[in-house]
Amino acid sequence: MKINNNDLATAIEEIKTQGYTVIPDFLQPAQRQSIKVLLLSIDGQFLGRNNFEGDKTERIYSLLAYDKVIQDIVEDKRVMAICDEFLEANYLLTTSQSICIHPGETPQPWHADDIFYSIPRPRPMVGLSTVVAVDAFTLENGGTEIVPGSHLWSDDEIGGDYREGGSERDLAFAKRMKSQSVALEMPAGACVIFAGNTLHRGGENNSNGPRQALSNQYCQPWARTIENFFLSVPRELVREMSPKLQSLLGYSVLSPFMGQVSGSHPLKALAPDYLPPVSRLGQGL
Repeated sequence: MKINNNDLATAIEEIKTQGYTVIPDFLQPAQRQSIKVLLLSIDGQFLGRNNFEGDKTERIYSLLAYDKVIQDIVEDKRVMAICDEFLEANYLLTTSQSICIHPGETPQPWHADDIFYSIPRPRPMVGLSTVVAVDAFTLENGGTEIVPGSHLWSDDEIGGDYREGGSERDLAFAKRMKSQSVALEMPAGACVIFAGNTLHRGGENNSNGPRQALSNQYCQPWARTIENFFLSVPRELVREMSPKLQSLLGYSVLSPFMGQVSGSHPLKALAPDYLPPVSRLGQGL
């Protein structure tokens, strides 16, 4: 898909200044329909295990492994161009999931997606996140809420996060974030792209229907990924993917040798007859 350089420059500037940008026509209608059919067909969805995941929120992980329509979205040229701007070469996909917020779900705790990396703030982003609206996001159905400019805040300015409990300090933090946030009302097919250190949350769903979305997230090539794709995506499937997707899944090297496999490039491990050197012991190879 052709990228408009003016739109790309605007998107990059908005991420730098406010922490996020919205592409209103991200999905084509046929893509969105294919995604809806795919999500209905997948077994293995599960409800969240805690308040952060949401007990009325359904997720499917390693989503790109299920269909090429998701793989195309993961390596969308507009998203890749923005990742190229903010992340180092050979950046990685850290998670690929669907997030379906059902009626009655409460607001998610405020958080930043790259909070897992314990590097003091203020700091550059370690990750970059996308949330794609498969259904329209509204004030009633749990559309993403985001705090503009929070990617620039220090740890002291934030003063709380979802890892803490329900103390008065945490309640005050949540109230303060709500007062500074904006609720993203996006049409079906739109996509919000935001810095991994931008504070946000999924909203509460007070509607009569679910709010379905996709979230593909990316991280620096030296950061540990949220999902272990080496275990969740079979090598025979990765073998058929594009070189870009293979790189995003970790079949790449951060120069000079971070990510190597027994001294070799990890792409060699995708060969049908590949055996790790340790597996050759006693086989006369």
